[in-house]
Amino acid sequence: MRIYFVGSHATGKTTMCRYVSRRYGVPMITEVARAVLAEMEANFDSLRTDIELVAEYQRRVFERQVAIENLHDGTFVSDRAFDNLAYAGEHTTILADLLDDARFREYMKWVSDGIVFFLRPHQSLLKEDGVRAGVSWESVLRIDGMIKLLLEQYRIAYLPVESVSMQERVRAVEFVLKRADMAPARVSNAKSNGRATSLTGDLLTALSN
Repeated sequence: MRIYFVGSHATGKTTMCRYVSRRYGVPMITEVARAVLAEMEANFDSLRTDIELVAEYQRRVFERQVAIENLHDGTFVSDRAFDNLAYAGEHTTILADLLDDARFREYMKWVSDGIVFFLRPHQSLLKEDGVRAGVSWESVLRIDGMIKLLLEQYRIAYLPVESVSMQERVRAVEFVLKRADMAPARVSNAKSNGRATSLTGDLLTALSN
């Protein structure tokens, strides 16, 4: 089973992924964008001013997300999926090329076979993380709209999560996962957390070999 949390910047995706990973004892694929940014030796300011650099960055982020998921055989929870393509549409001129790629169409089918939670933005959660150009509220709303468009265009079933309350978010996620026959893991938080934080590092090591 594959579980995805998608949405724009500052919607709490990472927090919810960590919760699911620890609660259900499943590996967590962390956001790959920061690792790609470090590998390119780029920074926030350079992405804002160099359109060719940001295009290459977004292309690599998408390719890395697909590669990491393909290396993992079994259940996982992922912090994002195709989300960065919305940022590609906002900040680059390569979105059409990415959408025409057969790998993109295959990946969207792959995602559609999983469980997708779409976290909606709230202005109270907005903060700059030093990774993406454009963290204004208006930009967040545009990204949110593009992610919804991709979900609808590719007929990906999803549960929108509107509430900012952690309790209500947890209840919604648990409701869905229970009906997917997922039960909470009977492992210690320490063991579960270790599994959650190690998966992406292990897979990045495998990709570099």
